[in-house]
Amino acid sequence: MFRKLLPQEHGYFDLFEQHSALGLKACQELQVMFAEDGDMAVRTALIKDIEREADLVTRSCMDALHRTFITPMDRSDIQTLIQRLDDVVDSVESIAVRVMLYEISEVRPEARALADILVECAKETTLLMPLLRNMKNADAIKQHCVKIFDMENEGDLIMRNALAKLFKEEKDAIVLIKWKELYERLEKATDRCEAVASIVQSIVIEAS
Repeated sequence: MFRKLLPQEHGYFDLFEQHSALGLKACQELQVMFAEDGDMAVRTALIKDIEREADLVTRSCMDALHRTFITPMDRSDIQTLIQRLDDVVDSVESIAVRVMLYEISEVRPEARALADILVECAKETTLLMPLLRNMKNADAIKQHCVKIFDMENEGDLIMRNALAKLFKEEKDAIVLIKWKELYERLEKATDRCEAVASIVQSIVIEAS
């Protein structure tokens, strides 16, 4: 009976790592989608599949929380972390869907630069998750979080410059509106990665 109450039975850390891996995969598919030879329809379908798989991981985590009395960290932290991880994948899917909806045939270099940063943030997230298994990794966790924060700041700068260029050079109002939203959604996706790093930092501080 008591075995059912043990946190390792539900593998919360495994779920965090699975979700972060799916997040990286979604970001990489978006990166390829934005490449010169990216097949947008195929990549969008793949990203949708990844998003559905990520939702299953999120639900598994939430179900485990409802069934488990003892958890390896604060219950609210577990819930917030898995939700923030899910936000990353949801953001990527929303970008891919709008690229198709807006019939974007040529991706602008600023969008590719933002997608590249998003992939790097997601890579750092996948490196971050295994370290949560042991709070003795606090210093390494902090280093990865700082890298994510720095890259998010770089994404902010790229987005601001991209918008300035867009409003200065684009004469077609509809095209301007489309790209303004895409730039903002790309930057928001990096914000989601920053939110993951922030909750991880909070978990480490609480445990110290």
